[in-house]
Amino acid sequence: MSEEQFTDISMTVCLTGLIIFMGFIIWDLGKKSQAGKMGTAVLFLVLGFGVVGFIFKNVLVEFLVLK
Repeated sequence: MSEEQFTDISMTVCLTGLIIFMGFIIWDLGKKSQAGKMGTAVLFLVLGFGVVGFIFKNVLVEFLVLK
C-alpha cells in the first residue's frame, strides 16, 4: 500500500467519522437546550449546511479539476 492510497483511505474514514460525530453533537445540543423537534430540525439544517457545503465542494473539485 502506497502513502497515497493510505492517505486517501484514512481521510475518507476519518472525515466520515468526524461528520457522524458532528451529527451527534448537533443532536445533543438540541436535546440539552430543550429545543424540541422543530428546533432540533433547524439546528440540523443550519449547522449541517456547512457539512453539506464541504462535501459539495469536494464533489465539484473531483468533477471539474480531475476532468
